[in-house]
Amino acid sequence: MAMRVTGMMSGMDTESIIQQLVAARQTKVDDLKKEQTKLEWKQDAWKEINSKIYKLFNGTLHNLNYQSSYMKKTTTVSNSNLVSVITSDSAMDSVQSLQINKMAKAGYLTGAEIKATDGNNLSSGSKVVDKLGIKAGSKFEVTVGGKKTEITIDESTTMSGLVSKLQSAGVKASFDVENQRLFIGADGTGASKDFTITASNDDGTDALDKLGILVYDEASIAAYKKYADMATDTAARDAAIQSKAAELVKSYTAEKTRLQDEITALEEKQSALVKEYNEVYGSDDFDITDTDQRAARKSDLDAAVERLTTELEDENLSAEDKAAKQHELDKAKAELSYINGYDKNLESIEAKQDRIGVLDSDYLNADGTAGAKTLEEAAADIQAKIDKASAVINNSDSLQGSTGVVKIKGQDAEISLNGVTFTSADNTVKVNGLTITCKGETNGETITLTTQNDTSGIYDMIKGFIKEYSELINEMDKLYNAESSKGYEPLTDEEKEAMSESEVEKWEAKIKDSLLRRDSTLSTVSSAMKEIMASGFEVGGKKMYLYDFGIETLGYFNAADNEKNAYHIDGDEDDENVKNETNKLMEMISTDPDAVVGFFTQLSQSLYSKLNKLMGTSEYSSINKVYDDKRMKEEYDSYTSKIAEAEEKLQDYEDKWYKKFSAMETAMAKMQSNASAVTSLLGGS
Repeated sequence: MAMRVTGMMSGMDTESIIQQLVAARQTKVDDLKKEQTKLEWKQDAWKEINSKIYKLFNGTLHNLNYQSSYMKKTTTVSNSNLVSVITSDSAMDSVQSLQINKMAKAGYLTGAEIKATDGNNLSSGSKVVDKLGIKAGSKFEVTVGGKKTEITIDESTTMSGLVSKLQSAGVKASFDVENQRLFIGADGTGASKDFTITASNDDGTDALDKLGILVYDEASIAAYKKYADMATDTAARDAAIQSKAAELVKSYTAEKTRLQDEITALEEKQSALVKEYNEVYGSDDFDITDTDQRAARKSDLDAAVERLTTELEDENLSAEDKAAKQHELDKAKAELSYINGYDKNLESIEAKQDRIGVLDSDYLNADGTAGAKTLEEAAADIQAKIDKASAVINNSDSLQGSTGVVKIKGQDAEISLNGVTFTSADNTVKVNGLTITCKGETNGETITLTTQNDTSGIYDMIKGFIKEYSELINEMDKLYNAESSKGYEPLTDEEKEAMSESEVEKWEAKIKDSLLRRDSTLSTVSSAMKEIMASGFEVGGKKMYLYDFGIETLGYFNAADNEKNAYHIDGDEDDENVKNETNKLMEMISTDPDAVVGFFTQLSQSLYSKLNKLMGTSEYSSINKVYDDKRMKEEYDSYTSKIAEAEEKLQDYEDKWYKKFSAMETAMAKMQSNASAVTSLLGGS
């Protein structure tokens, strides 16, 4: 805004005069802003009530439309301490007998205390070969759900590394430093997730024992026996060799693919290095990819580095010479770094190519099958397992395992329902619409499961609908019947400054509460809803109404203001008005559920259809809106344009008056100047 200095010559308060002249026209701008504010508040009021209508429409009312929503079942149990039941709608009404024979368990191994050879405790970083006297090359096999993973201990294997290998094999594992024990658990309950740990060679047996996890339980013995039988069952042995060979082929193929990828990356790096070298040091006389030229250049650079390093030790060098030689040395070292990097990459590429050559010639056939050395390796591995397993089985009478080790066998849950056995990997068994969760074994006790219609669930669903509808219709009636706010208009900033904060809030609340007073759209929507709720529907050849189910309004004289259209369920313990009445709705759900379902599906479908129509899109309203939101937005935007236009005219009007008073001041200044000149000519002072 421009700074204006007025009244200098006239002595008049022209600023105040102009503001008074403008004030009359400012009222027009303020009136437009007030109308726009009221419209904005009305939009907000409609958004709020519309969201509640849509919530009823898309939630409770939508669910009541379908008979499946009333097909609720519940199951009571005679001993909830031992079992719980979730009942689906598809469950049959029944009384059943249940025994829980076994609880599902997860396989779990508590290792024996580990004793280090030096008498000191192990840490997670302790190497098992050094601290426990375990031989490098010791092997044992972890089997989980039929998947076998062989673990080999080498010189670098630490306790934390061993734990990681066990975890990779499919079990949970940890090393308790404080108690110096390994703990190993199955990754879930059930027999199928149980695990076995068996030695693959004699050193493996010793390793398991020193680690405190050597066990000869039923599952372990069975695993050993499987291999021991291969000593005479050549077909099984050959199959095991082929299976092991297939594992090795997969491993070697993966290794070959990895090596090829690494070679490709190194070759790309090599190409980038050559390009960069040529850009910095390249010449027509030197090719870094030529072995002889590269060796000669490297020799020259090594000599230059040695020479320059010696020369820089001369204390008599001038600062200028020293700087020049240092620059030359740095340049030689940088170029030498390129050449050394090239040689290192090349050596790595050649080593990887050699390994691929060995894999292709010895371990993998051209068609990707197992090569001679792979078959030899597989045969040796299986034979070692056979030899070890045979030794274990032959000495099974004296097998003790590690002293102090305890292994809990993983098992499935087992129940008997009406004399039929069902099992599950966990403690939840699903049978014909019932989800039975076992909490403990019954030990001969018979538990009774009684499945029937969930009358309370159906009752709660209908009660929820009646409550939500009644709260909504009460609010709509309150808005429609609100007191008039005639004489109240939104406040300008100046008017707000003259009032306290609480006074402003009360003033605006008076206006906001009355925005939908006698609103025709609100009347249309609420009347349509009331009409349907009061309607009758044919059920079993008889027209029924809400009052047939003990659901009525309190009556005109008994209900509070704006609550005369709310419905109450007789006998509802949460409703002080009718809680002492007989609960007819609950009785009918128990005695005549078909009538309840038939009536309320028709009622909800009728109300749903009506609201769906009222919320349909039109020229003035958007989808899922019962009010004219499009028209209101157009009106709001129109006010914005009108306000901008009125403010522009007001500014022009104000500027006009400033110009007039400015011209007056200028004229008076000239007159005063001329008068002074005349006085001076006449000899005045």
